[in-house]
Formats: sequence, C-alpha cells, structure tokens
Amino acid sequence: MPKMKTKSAAKKRFSFTANGHVKAGVAGKRHGMIKRTTKFVRQATGTMLLSTPDEGIVKKYMPYNR
Repeated sequence: MPKMKTKSAAKKRFSFTANGHVKAGVAGKRHGMIKRTTKFVRQATGTMLLSTPDEGIVKKYMPYNR
C-alpha cells in the first residue's frame, strides 16, 4: 500500500497539542473590525482548540500527525 498524503492546506492551518487536540486560528478577524465588538476582537486573538466533530475531520486530512 502506498503512503497516504497529508492535505497541504490542512498542514498550513492546523497544529496538534501534546494530547492530540487540534489548534487553529480564530475565524472572523480578516476584515470588518469596525462592526465587531471590542470584546470579540480581543477574545479572537491567538489560537483556539477545535470541537470534537471538527477534530475528526482534520485528523482525516492529516493521517500521520496524531
């Protein structure tokens, strides 16, 4: 059997924690900051952990990074 390929887009956007959870950047901060609340902009900095259903999707895209 040949090796499975990792999705290139996924490896650029996601990383894994030591416990196997998936880290991703917070959505909604590319443009339109005027209409967002200050609280939203402040809390959307850095990275966040994905929910369990979304984790499963990303782990299919990255078979060797578990």
